[in-house]
Amino acid sequence: MNILTFDIEEWFHLLDNPSTKTEQDWCQYECRLHRNVDRIFQLLEETNSRATFFCLGWVARKYPDVIRRIDAAGYEVATHSDLHQLVYEQSPHECRTDLDRSIKSLQDVTGKKVSYYRAPGFSVKEQNRWIFPLLMELGIEIDCSMFPARRAHGGDSSFGIAKPCYIDVDGAMLKEFPINTVNLLGQDLIFSGGGYFRLLPYAVIQNFMRQSPYVMTYFHPRDFDPQQPMVPGLSRLRQFKSYYGLSGCWEKLRHLLTDYRFVDLQEADRQVKWSESRVQRFQVNS
Repeated sequence: MNILTFDIEEWFHLLDNPSTKTEQDWCQYECRLHRNVDRIFQLLEETNSRATFFCLGWVARKYPDVIRRIDAAGYEVATHSDLHQLVYEQSPHECRTDLDRSIKSLQDVTGKKVSYYRAPGFSVKEQNRWIFPLLMELGIEIDCSMFPARRAHGGDSSFGIAKPCYIDVDGAMLKEFPINTVNLLGQDLIFSGGGYFRLLPYAVIQNFMRQSPYVMTYFHPRDFDPQQPMVPGLSRLRQFKSYYGLSGCWEKLRHLLTDYRFVDLQEADRQVKWSESRVQRFQVNS
């Protein structure tokens, strides 16, 4: 099962960077979202691919035409938060307010229920698992926030499951589609999205795809935009992580969607044998 998803945010929505942290900061940067989303639409049509789009509530208010086009084309609209903030830097109240605003903004545009969520930067860690009951309170049925490996802005290697599973929070059940991993020399590696996908040669990605019965991708419009400006204030390491591989990523994606069949989350949910899925149980005090 290969699942195709896109996180719909602008090129300047980089996490943990002072010059791009707030909504006020974003006003100084040009909009590149429309042209980048247009290219994605064209490729999905050419390859007959289905996808789920995790969208910011901010995008729904700032550029509602983008959300309308996603919905009108028959793709699923999910939430990627409202203002793209790291969850582990928020209080439960701040997170709930942000998520509630995002859901309402997206639903106001599409007129359809939002049932899927992905945290910015996969920023759900052991310390903020209080988000799970909060998600269920707000009507989220499927979460895609778990990153069962180490990463700079999130990740929870203690989660221990890299395939569809249930999260049982004090008896309430939430479906989870985590990022997939491959094990290489005892290390859990990611290859299916973002900077990992940009960094790796396509031959390596193909090899990992062959090893993986379950793949959860995550791409951003900025991943395919080599002409985007450099965000100010980034360290050399962050510049490398954020800009390396942009020039070749589009053709990699074209090859990926040509060589493999992908489904959206709705179809993936239908295909999973949930009665046989593992259950990860947590006790959460919010």
